[in-house]
Amino acid sequence: MPITPDDILGQVQLYFWPFLRVSAMMLAAPVFNSAQVTVRVRIILALTIAALIAPLLPAPPSVDPLSAIGVLLALREVAVGLVMGFVMQLVFGAVVVAGHSIATSMGLGFAMSVDPQNGIQVPVVSQLNVVLATLLFLAIDGHLMLFAAVVESFSVLPVSSAVPPDGIFAAVVALGSQLFASALLLGLPTLTAILMINVAFGVITRAAPQLNIFAVGFPVTIIAGFLFMLLALPTFMAAMQGFLRLGLEQTLLVLR
Repeated sequence: MPITPDDILGQVQLYFWPFLRVSAMMLAAPVFNSAQVTVRVRIILALTIAALIAPLLPAPPSVDPLSAIGVLLALREVAVGLVMGFVMQLVFGAVVVAGHSIATSMGLGFAMSVDPQNGIQVPVVSQLNVVLATLLFLAIDGHLMLFAAVVESFSVLPVSSAVPPDGIFAAVVALGSQLFASALLLGLPTLTAILMINVAFGVITRAAPQLNIFAVGFPVTIIAGFLFMLLALPTFMAAMQGFLRLGLEQTLLVLR
């Protein structure tokens, strides 16, 4: 059988649109966008996932990828993938905010380290939270759930229109405000305990002004902060697991 250019174009389109959405998701999603995961590894992984899921997807429209409509469709696929990855990135951003609040109240706001996940400097407590969130994300098979959400997204938003869904960016903004407001729940036990300790030191300072509160209160606050973080670790992990599952669910809900 002779192979015509239309046959080649059809095969390219079968794998091209899934590759765009999967690669864009990996560009923004946590763990995959880390500096330790090179661009070559992300491209190979995106090609592999696209080749596996392409036969399971609805037939894509017969559009030339180099035409004006094809470029708009490509931009739409990239936008959808970036939104799905960014939703999970918001969850990890909320974890960083919670760690920053705890570190500031403990007096460790100056102790900064480079976060390999985002490539920026964050407090050491935030770095600990990011490591725990990453390990928990992999332990609950969050990466596999994220790929499953991408596959299901083709049923919610098939490759048929160059117009992005209405309200998708407003839904992401609303979800981000909700997650960052709920980020305090991760560090609320430790923050409450440290607040009570600071109030107690304030009363002691008023009762005994000659006491050097900085020499006594600073190490006590740090030690108490680490102690209460250890005691609240089971609750912290349960709340973090709920946040991760919420983010995985919202990756599809924002598209609807």
